[in-house]
Amino acid sequence: MDAIILENVSKKFKEQTVLEPLTISFEKGKIHGIIGNNGSGKTVLFKIICGLLLPSTGKVTVNEKVVGKEVDFAPNTGIMIENPSFLSFESGFRNLKDLASIRKKIDDNRIRETIKRVGLDPQDKKRVGKYSMGMRQRLGIAQAIMEDPSLLVLDEPMNGLDKHGTAEMRKLLLELRDEGKTILIASHIADDINILCDTVCEIECGVLTKVKWQK
Repeated sequence: MDAIILENVSKKFKEQTVLEPLTISFEKGKIHGIIGNNGSGKTVLFKIICGLLLPSTGKVTVNEKVVGKEVDFAPNTGIMIENPSFLSFESGFRNLKDLASIRKKIDDNRIRETIKRVGLDPQDKKRVGKYSMGMRQRLGIAQAIMEDPSLLVLDEPMNGLDKHGTAEMRKLLLELRDEGKTILIASHIADDINILCDTVCEIECGVLTKVKWQK
């Protein structure tokens, strides 16, 4: 069964076509990689899948719901697109607690467990404004996974991580896949794609093509 189905999806901004019409599906329980240069259309594609942008043509179905019609945003989906944004004057725990209060799906213990899982200290009172880029990236991954979504959409999740941090986050993503999560990941790091991904698509000038399908 497919977690994501795109049917004749395209995107234009005024007269500029940034995503050519594409039809593709992504199977549940796999890690799917999207590769491409900056400006190739990766982030636009991810925003359309999540419901943050509406396509110019076509239909997007995520977890059996049509995004933009049956639901406003992709259901049961954890998202990290572009640089994670947090309140700089609050701690990591406080930031996640504020976000969790919107849907009231998880308690403080779940937030603490998630912070530990990404390699941060839930008791750390340091303000996020004092975090390194790698720490912010870990917190961004934590906010994406904390409510136990079935689908993760992650845009360059290894940005700012050192070698040790990258290895830890790769291990985490493989664990999440083994737990049954579907993961869509964009990365410019070849090893991320080679180590993590069951399928790989390349996007260039808004055109998406399959490079590797199924390990």
